[in-house]
Amino acid sequence: MNIVVGIPAYNEEKKIAAIIMKVKKITKNIVVCNDGSKDLTEEIAKELGVIVVNHSKNQGYGAAIRSIFLKAKELNCDVLVTLDADGQHRVEDIQTLIDPVLKKNADIVIGSRFLDEKDQDVPEYRKFGIKLITKVTNVSLSEKLTDSQSGFRAYSKEVIEKLNPSDTGMGISTEILIKANSLGFKIGEVPIRILYEGKTSTHNPVSHGTSVLFSTIKYTSIEHPLKFYGIPALFFLIIGVCFTVWSIQIYSEGGKLITNVTLIGVGVTLLGVILTITAIQLYSLISVVREIKD
Repeated sequence: MNIVVGIPAYNEEKKIAAIIMKVKKITKNIVVCNDGSKDLTEEIAKELGVIVVNHSKNQGYGAAIRSIFLKAKELNCDVLVTLDADGQHRVEDIQTLIDPVLKKNADIVIGSRFLDEKDQDVPEYRKFGIKLITKVTNVSLSEKLTDSQSGFRAYSKEVIEKLNPSDTGMGISTEILIKANSLGFKIGEVPIRILYEGKTSTHNPVSHGTSVLFSTIKYTSIEHPLKFYGIPALFFLIIGVCFTVWSIQIYSEGGKLITNVTLIGVGVTLLGVILTITAIQLYSLISVVREIKD
């Protein structure tokens, strides 16, 4: 069984060696993506004999995960495990993570911080943000998750071969789930423990949340154009027609047009028509693209 562990790393010289040594007890196939680190992360990883994929400059978490996916595909791995390089993920949880994949019970397994919250040490502000983002992500998924933003995951060989992530930022966690769901892959979760050790996230919570939110909106609109654009279009058309009828009624009774009412009616109706056309065009385009791929 070819198990590959991928570690995205940016300026992690203090933690990377200890993590690599622990992972080596499970598998020798370790890929470290050095995402433009300015410290000794690259040198330490190479000294320990693992595969190092280098980015000449810092491109972002998503770009690092994409590079790890490509390298895992090149290595023809059976299971890919990704974990963070800051020491928050327990290496001993890897076996728990990969078991559902090995047993063919799931194609993607997420290490969830919230399936068993007992003895967890997740800061309250992070817990609130993660759960909020997960609720937004779940709108686009068939199976509801508890922790869509966990970077501690296991992927099957089929997922690595068929899924091509493209987001360069933190939104990649959401992108992968939405695309995997669209491709019919089964997504599961297992409980894990996180070791925060009093640390705060290296990512700004506002920029992180915004990135994930925009990513969710983008990929939802691509995967479900009729739902994403069609429902708002129907709403705007109904409102626009109501205002238009009201404007016509006022004109027929008094011979005058109320400018504000008329403009709202015309403007909102036009917006509804534009969204309807957009939904139909995107749906048609995406259907053609999928047929070509198939």
